[in-house]
Amino acid sequence: MRFGLCCLFKEEKIAFRTTTAKVLSTLPRGEQLKKLSTICHNNSESLVRALHTVQRLGIGAFRIMSPLFPRMTHPEVGYTLGNLPDAETIGNLLAEARSFAHTHDIRLSFHPDQFVVLSSPRPEVIANSIRELEYQAWLAEEVGANIINLHAGGVYGDKSSALQRFCEVFADLPENIRSRLTLENDDVSYTVSDLLPVCEKLAIPLVYDVHHHRCNPDGLSVEEATELAGATWHRRGREQYCHLSSPKSGWGGGDPKPHADYIHPEDLPDFWRDRAMTVDIEAKAKELAVIRLMTTFHHAR
Repeated sequence: MRFGLCCLFKEEKIAFRTTTAKVLSTLPRGEQLKKLSTICHNNSESLVRALHTVQRLGIGAFRIMSPLFPRMTHPEVGYTLGNLPDAETIGNLLAEARSFAHTHDIRLSFHPDQFVVLSSPRPEVIANSIRELEYQAWLAEEVGANIINLHAGGVYGDKSSALQRFCEVFADLPENIRSRLTLENDDVSYTVSDLLPVCEKLAIPLVYDVHHHRCNPDGLSVEEATELAGATWHRRGREQYCHLSSPKSGWGGGDPKPHADYIHPEDLPDFWRDRAMTVDIEAKAKELAVIRLMTTFHHAR
């Protein structure tokens, strides 16, 4: 089992910068691009440092923050790498990240924001979502990531129709997006049972989030859901990917959906312990939570 860190660090001195369209809109285009180039250069350097850090800590996967290149798809202040003054240096840093991750077998993924929805009945939402996915697929190619993980989106009053729209939109996506897309069960609307038929139909792997499954059960046991989700990966010769978190207020009090700072060891399914799989740790304490769980896990073995 390899454990994964999601995007950011708690104590390690690695920071990613961002900006807003409002701030950029106050600048002339040339100044916009200079500012964006500086930010993207910083973030590309930080990505390389992040990968060196997770390798040093023994962490085997890293989720790259979606806005690594902030506002790239914005209709008014958007840009391409070629627009940036530091394009060549930034491209070299992305290649360095790709090479390091490959050499050290660090699995890389993206998890687009909630506004990326392929099941929406609104054409403008679909168009914006596809534009964002095109950016993330381009960036995934640059850094060697092979997973762009999505939720199915809203129900919109009819779950079957929403999933049918997802299938129709998926069929028209570029191959560099389709080959990377995965679907994840969520804690409100779409269960493992809901998504498995779509994953089978479209040959999309299912990322199994056990915390979401516990919040939004569907009659499947953790063991059954793990095996069924795992099959969607194994049939394509790929290592299974899962997510793990613990409830901030515990399972007996309050809303179980918000994530805790650390993972309670009992929330790691016993059934997972001897499986070859990747498990992203979604916890507020970031790398500290991953390290604590890895220590507990290895001691238990």
